[in-house]
Amino acid sequence: MTNITAQMKAKADAFYALHQGPGAFIIPNPWDRGSARILAHLSFKALATTSMGYAFSIGQRDNSLTREQTLANAADIAAATELPVNADLENGFGDAPERAAETIRLTAATGIVGGSIEDASGRDEDPIYELGLAKARIEAAAVAAHALPYKFTLTARAENYLWGRPDLGDTIRRLQAYQEAGADVLYAPGLKTAEDIAAVVSSIDRPLNVVMGLVGAQLGLEELSKLGVKRISVGSSLQRAALGEFVRAAREMQTQGTFTYAAHAAAPKEMTAIFDSFGGVA
Repeated sequence: MTNITAQMKAKADAFYALHQGPGAFIIPNPWDRGSARILAHLSFKALATTSMGYAFSIGQRDNSLTREQTLANAADIAAATELPVNADLENGFGDAPERAAETIRLTAATGIVGGSIEDASGRDEDPIYELGLAKARIEAAAVAAHALPYKFTLTARAENYLWGRPDLGDTIRRLQAYQEAGADVLYAPGLKTAEDIAAVVSSIDRPLNVVMGLVGAQLGLEELSKLGVKRISVGSSLQRAALGEFVRAAREMQTQGTFTYAAHAAAPKEMTAIFDSFGGVA
């Protein structure tokens, strides 16, 4: 493992503390060094990687990244700013609990101070791990995380809603099991209504992360704070928003032969000033 510096410990402590304060905080999801620096410039308090956003940015489909690709991207984002960074570690890149634990230990060498492990197998025919195995995987990850020489914030994800299984009762049972297994933060991506989110919050005693920016999920910071949510991420939506503008601009050129899209492009001077504030090319 890389040497754990006082600065890294301070980042880890600051990240954990964000989950203990009043109200919710937004943790946006950059996909590369440049997007991380723009978000840091805009004064967000922490960042989180996005597996889908990164995969799309390098021309790959979702769920196709290797662990090596994921950790290299996480390390690059963690080094881009002074902010604490949480990593999307998918399912730990393997079925076995030992694989999830190994992924946590490898993540610790990247400068990352938190990470999520999900209970999705990635297999269409059997997309969600059986609860006993899912809990064992989180328990192994928690043991590895809590053995690190700094406060690594482990998030456990219940993926039912993203795999066509909108079963609130089972989702709550899973989150409760992951809480018992030692997760620091709980997360059920795909929750959209205030009623469902409130039901989850009342059923757990760990901070809850929700994802906004999905179709049909448009609750705001103030409302989510009142519901008891602690952390709000946006998944791949920022990267997909950028891709959406890119595709619209390209289609305008191809179908109309015009270039009006440029009126909404970021100003070179603004981008240069932002990136110069981080010390140039480093």
